[in-house]
Amino acid sequence: MQQRDTEEAQMATTTTKLLDNYIAGEWRPARAAADQLEVTNPATGEVLARVPRSGAADLDDAVRSARAALPAWREVSTIARARKLFELRERLAARSEELARSVTTEMGKTIGDARAEVARMIEMVECACAIPTTMQGRILEDVARGVDCETVRQPVGVCAAIVPFNFPAMVPFWFLPFAIGCGNTFILKPSEQVPLTQQLAFEVLDSIGLPPGVVNLVNGGREVVEGILTHSGIDAVSFVGSAPVAELVYEGAARAGKRVQALGGAKNHIVVMPDAVIERTIEGIIGSAFGAAGQRCMAGSVVVSVAEAHDRLLPELVAEAGALRIGDGLSDSIDVGPVISCAARDRILAWIERGAAEGARIVLDGRAPAGVDPQGAFVGPTILDDATPDMAIVREEVFGPVLCVVRADSLEQAIEFVNASRFGNGTSIFTESAAAVRRFRREVQAGMVGVNIGVAAPVAFFPFTGWKDSFLGDLHAHGPDAVDFFTRKKTVTSRFFSSGQTPGSYFVERP
Repeated sequence: MQQRDTEEAQMATTTTKLLDNYIAGEWRPARAAADQLEVTNPATGEVLARVPRSGAADLDDAVRSARAALPAWREVSTIARARKLFELRERLAARSEELARSVTTEMGKTIGDARAEVARMIEMVECACAIPTTMQGRILEDVARGVDCETVRQPVGVCAAIVPFNFPAMVPFWFLPFAIGCGNTFILKPSEQVPLTQQLAFEVLDSIGLPPGVVNLVNGGREVVEGILTHSGIDAVSFVGSAPVAELVYEGAARAGKRVQALGGAKNHIVVMPDAVIERTIEGIIGSAFGAAGQRCMAGSVVVSVAEAHDRLLPELVAEAGALRIGDGLSDSIDVGPVISCAARDRILAWIERGAAEGARIVLDGRAPAGVDPQGAFVGPTILDDATPDMAIVREEVFGPVLCVVRADSLEQAIEFVNASRFGNGTSIFTESAAAVRRFRREVQAGMVGVNIGVAAPVAFFPFTGWKDSFLGDLHAHGPDAVDFFTRKKTVTSRFFSSGQTPGSYFVERP
């Protein structure tokens, strides 16, 4: 029996598709194809594909390809580059359902969440289509007599992005369309846990006829990441992931002289005031805490209930969260899908145990959800009441469907709790008081603030502005910051002696 199981496993490994890299306008097998990882459906444990752990040679091929394509791509007009992005937008939209189902199958989030993610992916391309406007510089005539001064934007060069598992479609497109729209060439290292969605995206990119080498995809793990940080042919690096790794990426890329933006972890607080509209507040909290099974950097993972808000909020919150349906996200009836892997499930369960050991009270227990595939990586919505700001589960990122409830006596104390966190990604307040909102938005130390909104993530036309340990760098993702990050400014001061004007001194001009 054991021998038969082993033979079946070997046969499945042999027949499961091995993914290729996309380099110089073609799909290529990785040179280190013997070193592979399995891509699994977290709802069922089914093996979907195998992904190669590409090595330094594969990355070098991609860098050489991108570097060779850069001069000609830079010379393409901004309008022509924008037209390619318009075409990309249309072709992504035509395959949006296929992309969404891929997201759910390999990552686990519900199909509704996946469709929303793909819509945001497409929104990023729409924003980047405005490059002929947003990439414009500035000019001022006669800074001195007969002297003009202008600032223009030029591409940075070869740009690379290292992206996480939790948004397989959207997060790579925080960077890719803006980078190539600004005239750069681009290399993507997708998460080895969820590489399939970007295989589809690059099929679409391949179909729009970009010059070979403008976009490249290299599958892999740590070796590819470390190569991106140190390779002399890469000029800029974008990263999204955990806070400890963000710090390593930021330090490594900066040490190598690269431009870098590193988006790290989070511990987002939702402040609930006594005058909050409870029904709408609960909707916002549930969507924030348990959407995508809590696996997003904008998830609300700590509720700070102010004064009597706690007793108004908690019973209904527990009841509504307890009624959420857990299972395979491909079913439209499911509210919460699995977490990314069984290893992630076990880590989250350990956090829940630790929170209880520290004194928090489990009022909704999702550690053993009923009716789910035993091979799946499921954790149900979990709520811990009577948590305190000093508990590790309140301070550290769990990255799962776990919500802690902390009590505060006043708005002032609630703001103190939020600001004590080393993270500063996002925060929200639920209240009908304009005075409370004004104070909160002025004093809270977080880059993104929601007012009666559970997930305060901005649309593509505004930057994703995390603070503190949630972000390392000067220029954030998407919005106007994207154009600033993917361009370098050049200022030209000029005068012409044949213009017929009598030039004055550039430094001191007498009336």
